[in-house]
Amino acid sequence: MTLRTVVITGLGATTPLGGDVPTTWQGLLAGTSGVRLLAQDWAAELPSRIAAEVAVDPTEVLDRVVARRLDRASQLGVVAAAEAWTDAGLHDVELDHDRLAVRIGTGIGGLQTLIGNWDVLQQKGVRRVSPLAIPMLMANAAAANVGLKIGAKAGVHAPVSACASSNEAIAQGLDLIRLHRADVVVVGGTEGVVHPLPLAAFAQMQALSRRNDEPERASRPWDVDRDGFVLGEGAAIMVLESLEHAQARGAKIWGTLAGAGITADSHDMVQPEPLGSGQAKAMVKALQDSGLDARDIKHVNAHATSTPAGDVTEAGSIRSALGQDTTAIVNGTKSMTGHLLGAAGAMESLATVLALHHRKVPPTINLENPEADLGIDIATEVRELPDGDLAAINNSFGFGGHNVAVAISNAHDSREN
Repeated sequence: MTLRTVVITGLGATTPLGGDVPTTWQGLLAGTSGVRLLAQDWAAELPSRIAAEVAVDPTEVLDRVVARRLDRASQLGVVAAAEAWTDAGLHDVELDHDRLAVRIGTGIGGLQTLIGNWDVLQQKGVRRVSPLAIPMLMANAAAANVGLKIGAKAGVHAPVSACASSNEAIAQGLDLIRLHRADVVVVGGTEGVVHPLPLAAFAQMQALSRRNDEPERASRPWDVDRDGFVLGEGAAIMVLESLEHAQARGAKIWGTLAGAGITADSHDMVQPEPLGSGQAKAMVKALQDSGLDARDIKHVNAHATSTPAGDVTEAGSIRSALGQDTTAIVNGTKSMTGHLLGAAGAMESLATVLALHHRKVPPTINLENPEADLGIDIATEVRELPDGDLAAINNSFGFGGHNVAVAISNAHDSREN
């Protein structure tokens, strides 16, 4: 069986920088921070009172009745998927729905619905609990709602692997098309848990930044003064197609999903393996899977959460995978968007597609005093990528030791900059 080429034909997003892909991309290029001091009353007593909430609330976009039947994570996922579907030009295309699939990951899922209905149960009794609570809170709810909307019958799944969830979803979509099990797959991730419980829990782990007095400067990957990540929310979705299917319908193509690599540290539930060997192996596997050489990689969108251990470990794993003399331009877009948890990989893979398409790498903001001897070229301002064939890697690493690297190229890109 010949493995098929997989291309990217649709992009959709709702993020702390904008309610769609164009505004999000402009925010990234401008070095805009989406991190703000939380205005909710419940945030007042939290150790970390900052987060990166979406710029456009999904209830402003969705029909009111539809929104009420969805947890926030699903709301965000449905909004981003609608943009991606429209961008791919699939509304008026006659599709074989038995060849259409969905893979949308999440790290936590419908937490707000779960806790909200627990509160209702305690305060008002059993009869006031929503009959929609289970369909709203289940981790596969976003994927299921998107699948219902577009009529996907080749499988609808929701990978859950913490902060690597959505890149794992992208990798699964790649395999589905390559192995002739689908022609079109909607992939990505969503997360909507800016809520007192996860903020308190992450703070108790000493994982969150407590730079409450200057939230825009709180997320600072690789900076010696970093003190943890910033919780974010949002969704990013891509439409994948086989090259033949896309060309047959005259689709415009953003780029090619070239390969993916997945490993597990089997080291610790939270901390990365100190040498980053699993992370490096994921990148090497992505290169092997895509037929690329380390020298072909001109850009890396790093996981770069702004945690003390994680950033240094990843710098080492990039050098290990791509070579100590790699010239790849590295950035950390979480410095602007915060950490979207299960949606982070998809958000950053989408940013990687756009970086190759526009030949511009967005900056890493707040990097004022870099760690010594990182050995990687980190963009702190917009950097131009060269002409010609380009390839890049996006990394996602999650609690539990999950490592996923996705390789993307500008092959078959049919859009003008």
